[in-house]
Amino acid sequence: MSDLFSPVKLGAIALKNRMVMAPLTRNRSSNDGVPNDLNVTYYAQRASAGLIITEATPISAMAHGYPLLPGIYTDAQVAGWKKVTQAVHAKGGKIVIQLWHVGRISHPSLLPNQALPVAPSAIKPAGKAVTYEGLQDFVTPRALMREELPAIIQEYEHATRCALEAGFDGVEVHSANGYLLDQFLRDGTNHRDDEYGGSMENRARLLMQVVQAVVAIAGADKVGVRLSPVNPFNDMQDSNPQAMFNYVTQQLNAYKLAYLHVVEGGIHSGGETQPFDFAEMRRLCNSAYMANLAYDKARGNAAISSGHADAVAFGVPFIANPDLVERYQHDWPLNEADSNSFYGGTEKGYTDYPFYQ
Repeated sequence: MSDLFSPVKLGAIALKNRMVMAPLTRNRSSNDGVPNDLNVTYYAQRASAGLIITEATPISAMAHGYPLLPGIYTDAQVAGWKKVTQAVHAKGGKIVIQLWHVGRISHPSLLPNQALPVAPSAIKPAGKAVTYEGLQDFVTPRALMREELPAIIQEYEHATRCALEAGFDGVEVHSANGYLLDQFLRDGTNHRDDEYGGSMENRARLLMQVVQAVVAIAGADKVGVRLSPVNPFNDMQDSNPQAMFNYVTQQLNAYKLAYLHVVEGGIHSGGETQPFDFAEMRRLCNSAYMANLAYDKARGNAAISSGHADAVAFGVPFIANPDLVERYQHDWPLNEADSNSFYGGTEKGYTDYPFYQ
């Protein structure tokens, strides 16, 4: 019987166990988006995970939506990430980078020349942007012109090349949680009347073009995609998420990806989500299926042994427990996570959580 501690292959990426460290935004990079020594320590501490997925990482200067994020589009950023991947690999770990464009979830103060954020449609999200000057109201984004989309696909291509140069074992295309690719997928944010809006095929078009471009560079067996069919975070909704994301899953099958990473509900939302049959999505998925959302050891083992998931991603437990794999293996008690230090700050609540003694 397989469990969380049995090995598995996600495409070309061989994992020593099925416990994945989920992508976790921590806002502790430098102003120029270059990963620093603190980031190196943080990821290396967690290298016993079967796979680490980095924090979401902007693919260009226009892709940023929060302060102190690492990027993956300059030579200096590549050099910074190379220290991270080398440290993780030295401890026997595997690490992929999550490629991110936030779309409308940004603010002019975070973008070059105070530019307006971009989106499929000019629809202002409810809520506030996190900026260097504190919380500020979101602005109405600028709808992307059809002619601009090839340049965004090229940014994903460039970021993928940078990721491979930095030594990552693969890349994950972030198409979840209300950011740009998810904004194109869901009809609450995509009101376009061109070939990128309207039908399910049209709304999925940009994601498929991005995946095709990334796969051509990295190889399909080193590429994952993250989806969140019913997460309302960032003011997101869709009129028929089951039909839409079943369709997306089936279309992604054609690329023979390393894995599909699915947020099975709502995160950061605190509210009700629409009903959704994730077991059906899993049945439709021909690649490895990675489940994510409030899993613990018991639920994770059940998901693996039942065949619902090939791997399980854990978020908050990995923040507070760099040795989460060992703690779960031996049923050792867990450190409590301090939510006050999740975003921004120093080593406190970042690299100072103790290993089990």
